[in-house]
Amino acid sequence: MYKAIVFAGTTEGYEISRFLSENKVSVLACVATEYGSRSLEENEFLSIRAERLDKEQMQELFAAERPELVLDATHPYAAEVTVNIREACENTAVSYVRVLREGGVHKDAVYVENTEAAVDYLKHVSGNVLLTTGSKELSAYTEIPGYQERMFARVLSIQNVIENCRMLGFEGKNLIAMQGPFSKELNAAMLRQYDCRYLVTKDSGKAGGFEEKIQAATECGAIPVIIGRPVQEKGISVKECKRMLPEKFGFQPTPHVVLLGIGMGSKETLTIQGNEAVEQADLIIGARRMADAVALPGQDVFYEYRSAEIAEYIKKHPEYEKVVIALSGDVGFYSGAKGLLKALDGNAEIICGISSVVYFMSKIGLSWDDAKIVSAHGRVCNLVSLIRTNQKVFAILGTSDGTAHLAQKLTDYGMGEVQLYVGENLSYEDEKIFVKQARELTDYRGDALSVICAWNPDAKTALTTHGLPDDAFTRGKAPMTKTEVRTVSLAKLCLKEDSVCYDIGAGTGSVSVEMGLRASQGSVYSIEKKEDALVLLEENKKKFALDHMRIIAGTAPEAMEELPAPTHAFIGGSSGNMKEIVELLLEKNPQVRMVINCITLETVGETLSCIKEMQTERSEWKWESEVVQLGVSRSKEIGRYHMMMGENPIYIITIQAHKKENFV
Repeated sequence: MYKAIVFAGTTEGYEISRFLSENKVSVLACVATEYGSRSLEENEFLSIRAERLDKEQMQELFAAERPELVLDATHPYAAEVTVNIREACENTAVSYVRVLREGGVHKDAVYVENTEAAVDYLKHVSGNVLLTTGSKELSAYTEIPGYQERMFARVLSIQNVIENCRMLGFEGKNLIAMQGPFSKELNAAMLRQYDCRYLVTKDSGKAGGFEEKIQAATECGAIPVIIGRPVQEKGISVKECKRMLPEKFGFQPTPHVVLLGIGMGSKETLTIQGNEAVEQADLIIGARRMADAVALPGQDVFYEYRSAEIAEYIKKHPEYEKVVIALSGDVGFYSGAKGLLKALDGNAEIICGISSVVYFMSKIGLSWDDAKIVSAHGRVCNLVSLIRTNQKVFAILGTSDGTAHLAQKLTDYGMGEVQLYVGENLSYEDEKIFVKQARELTDYRGDALSVICAWNPDAKTALTTHGLPDDAFTRGKAPMTKTEVRTVSLAKLCLKEDSVCYDIGAGTGSVSVEMGLRASQGSVYSIEKKEDALVLLEENKKKFALDHMRIIAGTAPEAMEELPAPTHAFIGGSSGNMKEIVELLLEKNPQVRMVINCITLETVGETLSCIKEMQTERSEWKWESEVVQLGVSRSKEIGRYHMMMGENPIYIITIQAHKKENFV
């Protein structure tokens, strides 16, 4: 017993039969001839019957099998067969669905009602004609004067067909015996080879290669003569059919999804493997620029870049068996592939593409294996700091003023001589690549689709540890946390590359600077109330090119209220507001890591009391706390002797709350 019977013999019929069997729905595919059965392969869920059936035989089949559904996917011109299938279904009370090919209207084409009308039209024009409507009605064209020279018939390579054509006078170069499908290129080659001015076709839809014929005719300057469909039928498309079948038979198809790196965007930078995936796809998904760059004429496109929305759309449209999601450049280089894989539960094939860094660096003749590679497009990226400490930095920008903005900052931080290689609209006809010093580009406005490579031969190698010498900083009368204390305090902070740091009572900014150097992809907020210290902070920020260091003038905690939540905070001075400062830090982030420096015993007592109160109020947390007393002595030359001179002892207090289940 078959759940479905498909009358095939067409590309649509084969597609539906395979779709059902692949989803474990038992189906019988009926084709008229053994030749038609060659396009299908029987399996556990698919059987093939190769035989011409009349209405009575159809009725007997339906009565014996009692299918839940009969799908009529026969050729658009097989009108009599369609009538028989429909009436047989009515007589046996079996559900019937007509599956139609998708057609269309094309400008510069001649539409005729039937073959006789096409013959009449061709009688009154001159020029060679490529006939692509098969052999059944070929005899009609023998009425055209000089048909044996003007008409070039393309038919199936079956012996009896070829014999019939020869009997009609079509032979030699005027008889083309080939099996489709035919690409646009092959159609165009035939039109040129035989110098055809006209191409005769039926509107056989996408599956019948209709679009490829029209595209070839347009390319070659030939006029399509289109024979209209014999009847105006009602039915559903293949896509609508494949959308209906899962609901009818209760299955959820698993489409083959490809995450495709399309390269720069031009056809030339799409890989051969990627091009093959696009040609086989039922649906192209992506942001408009990416999707339009690869979608073929007539291909379905869904413009979307958000992962969740893409996954939901695929789930709701089971008619698409092969889906390509177009991603810019390479899927592994700052692309949406990671989010898409998660949204699709990992059910996707990944095809890599040519990334912008590979393409651009080859264009400017520089290697990229020793470059710092980042993206400043829609994300925090401290480019100035990276350029200061790396000779070669590649970055994706993504705004029209991105180059000028970077150039201005580099100039402001004393790096105006840095060479900026700029690339815009890579691989497109209006591609633009040039190099200039940063100071020459401060007013430049370019295209948003841009990348840069900064070349800084004077780059200063970044230190891998804390502990800049005190004389590395611009100093004044403002207090400064000395090297040894700063080193231990920063070690206790346990900073990460992307930490958000507060330096409260920043003074000259020695702690802020070292925070900025460690948290190079994070941010630093230096909070200070004294005017002379604020000047020193600005000078040291510029000296170390810390563009991600913001100086906040004011007294804590009021000056902190509008700032983003910190991950780490150093308190070097509280102006008597220790409790209020700690409370606000914990309000912003209950798990903020704090390191507090105290000199006087009164400050130590105030701090420990504050901490004990916080622990009591927040008993649901597991508290990590530590007090270290640090005594430092430095040698001083006195004549030919070295005497150790003691610094004031410092208490370094570390405190952080953890969720109890996560605390080790």
